[in-house]
Amino acid sequence: MDELPADLLAELLDAGEQKLLRPAKPAFRTPMLSSPAERPPPGDDWVYERKLDGVRLIAVRGERTTRLYSRIQRDNSATFPEIVAALTVAAPPGLVVDGEVVAFDGEQTSFGLLQARLGISDVRRALAIGVPVVFYAFDLLTYGGQDLTQLPLQARRRVLTEAITYVEPLRLSEEREGSGVALLREACASGWEGLIAKRAGSKYEPGRRSSHWLKLKCVREQEFVIGGFTESSAAARTGFGALLVGYYEDGELKYAGKVGTGFDHKTLAAIRVALDDLVLAESPFVDAPKAKESRWVDPLLVAQVGFTEWTREGRLRHPRYLGLRHDKDARDVVREIPP
Repeated sequence: MDELPADLLAELLDAGEQKLLRPAKPAFRTPMLSSPAERPPPGDDWVYERKLDGVRLIAVRGERTTRLYSRIQRDNSATFPEIVAALTVAAPPGLVVDGEVVAFDGEQTSFGLLQARLGISDVRRALAIGVPVVFYAFDLLTYGGQDLTQLPLQARRRVLTEAITYVEPLRLSEEREGSGVALLREACASGWEGLIAKRAGSKYEPGRRSSHWLKLKCVREQEFVIGGFTESSAAARTGFGALLVGYYEDGELKYAGKVGTGFDHKTLAAIRVALDDLVLAESPFVDAPKAKESRWVDPLLVAQVGFTEWTREGRLRHPRYLGLRHDKDARDVVREIPP
C-alpha cells in the first residue's frame, strides 16, 4: 500500500505479463461466472478456493467514491457501509475487485442470516440490524489505471494480495493447491458449501460462464424462478402453502416443483406481499400441472433452493427454501447440469 500502483505492478509482474496490461478506468464489470461440475478436474494446473454462501459483489474504488455492485449492477453500497468504509481506507483509488459478501453463523457462512441485510438502502438501518458481514476478495480486474483481466489468474492474485490492506471486514480468499478430490472431501467434511476450481493460467472473462472456473458443491442447491404459489390449507400457516418454481430453457419457463419448507412466519408474510403485486391470470410455465389451488405470478423473483436430487420427471426432490436472490436476473436462471 505504501508503493505507487505502477511500482507495485513493475515489481510483481514479469515483462511478458506487463505487456498484457491495458489502460482502464475503474468501472463496473460484469463478473465472470463458474460452470457446474460433478468432480474436480484432472491435471495439476488448478487451484481451489472455498465456495462461499453469500452474494457476489464488484467493488469499484474510484478517485472520490467507493461503490459496491451486485452482478446485475444494483448499487449495494448503502447495504454494506462497513465494507465501503474499509475499502476507502485500505485500497487505493483506481481499483476494481471481484469478491463475495457473507455472514457467518459460527464457522459456517449463512445465506439465511445475510438475508436480513439484503435490499436495505439506508446506512443506519443496515448497521442497526446487527448482522456482521465479511467481504472476501478473490480477483482483481483493474488496478492503477490498468486492466488486469488479460493476465493469468496467478498474476492477478499476486497483485490482489499486495494491493489491499486486509483489515476486518476485508479478507483475501485463500487459495489451496493439491488433489482436488482430497480437498473437496475435506471441504464437505468441514461443512462447507463446496469448492471453486480455477485454472491457474486463465484470464478473467467478464460476463462469461467459463469452463476455467468450476463449482464443486457438497450439497445440491441453485436459483429458481418463482412463477406461482399455492394457498395454505393449514389454519396455523399464513402467507401461502408452497412456491411454484422453475428455470428457463430455450426462452421458456419450465416447471421444477413445489417448495413448501424452509419458511418462518415472517418470511411467509413478506413473500406473500411481494407475490400479490405480481399476480397473473395465466401460468407463466409451459408445463406446470393444473391445480385449483395454484396462483400464478409474473416470474420476476428468484429464490435460492436446496434439494436432494432431481427426479426422472425433472422435479425437485425434498426442496427447501433458503432465501431470495436480489442479485440474480430471473432470465439468467437455468437448470445447472454438470458436464
